[in-house]
Amino acid sequence: MPSLLVVVFILQILIHLVNTVGANAINELLWTLYNKLPTPTHNSVQESNRLRTEVLRLKREMNATSSQDEFAKWAKLRRQHDKAVAQYDEKANSLKSFRSSFIQAATALRWLGTNGLRFFLQFWFARRPMFWIPAGWMPGYVEFLMAFPRAPRGSVSIQIWGIACATVVQMVGAAVAAALVLVKQRRDGAGREKEKTGMKVDSGGRAREKKDL
Repeated sequence: MPSLLVVVFILQILIHLVNTVGANAINELLWTLYNKLPTPTHNSVQESNRLRTEVLRLKREMNATSSQDEFAKWAKLRRQHDKAVAQYDEKANSLKSFRSSFIQAATALRWLGTNGLRFFLQFWFARRPMFWIPAGWMPGYVEFLMAFPRAPRGSVSIQIWGIACATVVQMVGAAVAAALVLVKQRRDGAGREKEKTGMKVDSGGRAREKKDL
C-alpha cells in the first residue's frame, strides 16, 4: 500500500493539473476519448461529423456557383445543403442532451477523485501523524500549528502536509511555466535575429551586384 505522504502529494499534483488545464478542456478531452471508444454514441458522433463536413462542402460549392448563370446547378446544391443541414441539426440535438449528462457526470467524478478524496482523507486521517518532529526543534506554539487540527502534539497533521505539498507543487509549476516562456522567447528572438541577418546579407549581395554592373 502506498504511503499516505505520497498519496497526498500525488493528489495535490492532480488538483494542480486540473486547475491549470481547466475543467472545460478536461471535459472536452474526456468527451472526445469517450466517443473514440465503441460506446452508444460513437456512431452518432461519427455521423454528425460526416454531416457537418458535407454541409461545409456544399456551402463552398454554392458560394462558387453563380445563382444567375448556373441556376439549375445552384438550386440543386441548395436543396442538398438544406437537407444536410436539417439532418445535422437533428443529429446534433439528439447528442446535445446526452453530452450535457456526460459532462455533469464527468465533473462530479473529477471532483470526487480530487477535492472530494482530499476532504475524505483529511477527515479520516485527521488524528494520524504524517511524521514526527524531533523534540525541541520547534517552539511549542509551532508544534501546535504543525499538528492542527487533531494530530498528536509534536507531529505534522495531514492538513498541514497537504498545504505544504500544494505550496511546493504551485511553486514548481510556476517555475516550469516561467522556464517554458523564457525558452520560447529566446527561440523567437533567435529566429528574428536570423531573419535580420539574412536580410542584411541579401541586401549586401544586391549592393555588390549593382556595383559590379
